[in-house]
Amino acid sequence: MNRRVVITGIGIYSCLGKNLDEVMLSLYRGKSGIGIDPARTVYGYRSPLTGIVASPDLKHLIDRRMRQSLPEEGAYALISAAEAMHTAGIDEDYRINHEIGVIFGNDTSACAVIEAHEVMREKKDSMLIGSGGAFRSMTSTVSMNLSTLFKLRGINLSVAAACASGSHAVGIGYMFVRSGMQEIVLCGGAQETNFYSMAGFDGLSAFSMRVGEPEKASRPFDINRDGLVPSGGGASLILEDEEHALKRGATIYGEVAGYGFSSNGGPIYQASEAGATLSMERALANAGMKAADIDYINAHATSTQQGDRCEALALDKLFASSGTPVSSTKSMTGHECWMAGAGEIVYSLLMMKYNFIAPNINFETPDKAAERLNIIPETKERNIGTVLSNSFGFGGTNSTVIIKKYNGIGG
Repeated sequence: MNRRVVITGIGIYSCLGKNLDEVMLSLYRGKSGIGIDPARTVYGYRSPLTGIVASPDLKHLIDRRMRQSLPEEGAYALISAAEAMHTAGIDEDYRINHEIGVIFGNDTSACAVIEAHEVMREKKDSMLIGSGGAFRSMTSTVSMNLSTLFKLRGINLSVAAACASGSHAVGIGYMFVRSGMQEIVLCGGAQETNFYSMAGFDGLSAFSMRVGEPEKASRPFDINRDGLVPSGGGASLILEDEEHALKRGATIYGEVAGYGFSSNGGPIYQASEAGATLSMERALANAGMKAADIDYINAHATSTQQGDRCEALALDKLFASSGTPVSSTKSMTGHECWMAGAGEIVYSLLMMKYNFIAPNINFETPDKAAERLNIIPETKERNIGTVLSNSFGFGGTNSTVIIKKYNGIGG
């Protein structure tokens, strides 16, 4: 079966805001969420730059015992998932009486592991780690917590695919609903922002050193970029079978039209023009679209030299002749890592709803590979019907999701 897969709920918690309204305004205004984390300097980081994500207050949502099993990234995911459930019109009674699945992207839970290690090193007693320690430290911690907290009884799956985790989670959720195996799936991505979580990448010299100008540090496609800025948060989408959504009178925010993927098969750290191209081509084929049918591209572009160049070359090959508008919301958010793909789909849906293209801020001098791309440096009013969103990760994993405006059953 090839059912139509619509998006009936969205939620976001990021450095751009704590909810959809705040985030929409930040996107429209081209507002950066990047700042300095002094704790990173104390810990020994080369770069203290990061997306500044507020600590969520969960006391009104879950009790103390439940909070003990929830890590930082799980808290971000919970806030975004609660907003997605609310916008989808799905309450606790509905969740108890209907089967809903959860597929979430998450690839680390570093803080919980380190905290448990510190207890063991100091106290020499595993009983002192606490009842929730084991559950906070698992890579599947987000999906297991969301499934428990929201009483979900469908597919329960975590996707660990580096910086493509959130995008693959949406793509896999799309396939479950499209095939008829699930009617509703909560999908998304989550990323912790504590200083423990990114030290290894800082050691690879992957991060920008533009410490004196935090808001200008993330510069996708700009020739003067000097590295990415780590960030995080939580993003959620409710994917639903179209007929099921219409039957229950749900608001439809958009439709997942296509999903593509590839693996580079090269060095673990190396981006690939060919891999990016194949992922996009597969998504277009899956959607039954041509490159000229895409109205806007939310690029993966993280502000690294090699990654931006490879994606720019792939975009040039497929889209330069069409003049398709391109921007990377990472210019404002930094790289939200495991959350990024899901977050950028939410950002794109907000642009689609409010008829604008968010800017690729800090784009002053294009990299040679990006010279022919129609990169949008300032907010542009535009009616967007179709969006292509890219996510690429270490290990050569690539994911592309295409979403479009919903035009009614059979449309």
